[in-house]
Amino acid sequence: MTISEQLRELRTDFKVQAQVIYALIMREIHTRYGRENLGFLWVLGEPILFCAGVAILWTAIRPSHEHGLPMTAIVVTGYVPLTMWRHCMGHAIKAFESNGSLLFHRQVTPTSIILARAFLEIIGTIMAGILVTCGAIFTGFMKPPQYYSMLYLGLGFHIFFCISFAMIFASLSEMSDLIEKAVTVFGYLALPFTGAFSMVDWLPPKYRWYMMLSPSVENIEMIREGQFGLNAHAHYDIFYNFWITLLLLIIGFYLTKRVRPFILVQ
Repeated sequence: MTISEQLRELRTDFKVQAQVIYALIMREIHTRYGRENLGFLWVLGEPILFCAGVAILWTAIRPSHEHGLPMTAIVVTGYVPLTMWRHCMGHAIKAFESNGSLLFHRQVTPTSIILARAFLEIIGTIMAGILVTCGAIFTGFMKPPQYYSMLYLGLGFHIFFCISFAMIFASLSEMSDLIEKAVTVFGYLALPFTGAFSMVDWLPPKYRWYMMLSPSVENIEMIREGQFGLNAHAHYDIFYNFWITLLLLIIGFYLTKRVRPFILVQ
């Protein structure tokens, strides 16, 4: 087989998987939210309620600025990535078991199942974040981002980070019931290490490196530099973030490839 034929076959495989993932996303929307009365809008509505609710509450009860940065923008730039991560991880639990019957179709794989769920949560969260941000800018509680390129870079890293966590926890929850029970507790215990409600620069220097071990902290620091510019005094290491995210993705794909014998089809 020539190189051109191999590329053509690879392109066909990617096209088929893209169609499979799209079909799985639509199936997930219909299964979760129903087919009538615009129930699918909850893909967008649920993250909006979380993000907008927390932003309004913190804006009302906290000072208007903290460390020289506007409180509303701090919450929005932190809680939107946090919601994306928590939803991707939460909906990944037992994702293979609940969709196990689909694996009888040759084109459907565990990887396509978890990618469909992760993409659904990511798309919904990003759309919700855009609407909440536009609303805050329109009402004067936020300003437009200063460095769009840095904001997009941090968001891109965070998307891959969330996908890797979704694959890892989806696979581990099939391999061990303990993971299924512990994921909620893990989500709450990990909150201080997500960087959602504080910045590395606000911590004493000797403790900053602990926080910077977390890819989520790195991602949110980049997002906040994109929003606030140099006023944010953001701390991040793009080289470290790239390699740790790549490692998590490799682990996620490896576990997803090995999970099929553990899937209990209902």
